[in-house]
Amino acid sequence: MSLSNAQKTVDNWIKEHGVRYFNELTNMAQLTEEVGEVARIIARRYGEQSEKESDKGKDLGEELADVLFVVLCLANQTGVDLQAAFDKRMEKKTKRDHDRHHNNEKLK
Repeated sequence: MSLSNAQKTVDNWIKEHGVRYFNELTNMAQLTEEVGEVARIIARRYGEQSEKESDKGKDLGEELADVLFVVLCLANQTGVDLQAAFDKRMEKKTKRDHDRHHNNEKLK
């Protein structure tokens, strides 16, 4: 699914199930909360912290999807075409970083 289609899917879901979008500040707080949940899983499952029993059943993919959902909501309500923005960003990164990482001694 393209980002454009994902934005439409989220917008349709909001219209059918969600009454309306939460305001931008609420969604920003929600995004922070969701990113925190991803960070908790990463820190405990892949980092040095021990994983609590209550966290072992949490699905990283679902938590990342929660982050994506809120990002799509924010894009929709602020008029951002994420597909166009992503494509532009990838083009810029490709030009700017073409050799940068290959020449980084720390990555060898």
